[in-house]
Amino acid sequence: MLRNIIFVIFMVCAVLVNGEPKVPCYFIFGDSLSDVGNNNNLKTMAKANYPPYGVDFPGGVPTGRFTNNRTIEDYISTYLGFDDKSIVPYRDQMGQDILRDVNFASGSAGILMETGSQVGDRIWLDRQIQNYIITILRLQFMVFGPVSNYLYKCLYTVDIGGNDYINNYFLPQYYPSQRLYTLDQYTDLLISRYRSRLRILYNTGARMVAIFGLGSIGCIPSQIIRNNATDCVDEINQAANMFNTKLESLVDELNAGLPGAKFTLISVSALQALNPLPEGINSNSTCCTLRSDFQCEPYSTPCANRDLYAFFDGFHPTDVVNGGVAKAAYSSQDRRIANPMNINELTSGQQGKAKY
Repeated sequence: MLRNIIFVIFMVCAVLVNGEPKVPCYFIFGDSLSDVGNNNNLKTMAKANYPPYGVDFPGGVPTGRFTNNRTIEDYISTYLGFDDKSIVPYRDQMGQDILRDVNFASGSAGILMETGSQVGDRIWLDRQIQNYIITILRLQFMVFGPVSNYLYKCLYTVDIGGNDYINNYFLPQYYPSQRLYTLDQYTDLLISRYRSRLRILYNTGARMVAIFGLGSIGCIPSQIIRNNATDCVDEINQAANMFNTKLESLVDELNAGLPGAKFTLISVSALQALNPLPEGINSNSTCCTLRSDFQCEPYSTPCANRDLYAFFDGFHPTDVVNGGVAKAAYSSQDRRIANPMNINELTSGQQGKAKY
């Protein structure tokens, strides 16, 4: 944990030499791994606006982040040199705030519209992109020149797809996906939808896009418990590996076919394989007491040594894991983890180019 803190301080100092962030703005799309409160007012069980979530967040406030403190994107925002004002959800964005960063992510959301519907409302990828388009329509009145020239300089991160398996394909009691598609066909469907949505982002001005692959989702506590397993669920991990392989090809395709595009893939599964959790980190149980849907029991007391747990609840990592993933995404030189470049390299040369 101390190494992560030192790294954060180093990176912030590095990017703030010129007194401004590396990029003028940062747009975030995804699911509960990235949500910072967009689900708080939705009619859904997938929300984290109650204790013990946020127990280590400044002020000990539950914000809607599905962890004890920061998300991966919170860390990345700090590395980019944004001030210490926390990223706030799209629903709270007002006025000049949209010039800096906007988080569109939503707990239980997927690439497909129906994914996650068994727990209630959610802002699936299409709706997130609709909210993004509303945002850039407002931005065009706030920047000099074409808004696309402004967006070319912004960072985009997208972390989605896991729910399309664990909250869709592998829940046959709620969804017909397994009856309609083989796993390969279903994964092709996801990648096809993903391709068209990423192209929409490109067509509206996105040029620097970091896409997160799926981790070993068959190893998260909810899936082990749900499947009455004693270890990782191989079938679910195989699905994630299939998705990641096709996603890698998609990133190569977008870079080759879209002029000026700089897409990069952050391989969480490779990071997990190459950098296993340090000895002493508990990955077999969760930091908080679970309710029946594998989220934290409201107002329960979490574990005291949270830096020694990999999972805060049945789905979501603790702050210490999020920090490690963000560090690798931002600075890893291993092309098995960040390919063809890390986020620091992706955003190089953008500092000082913002005009309001």
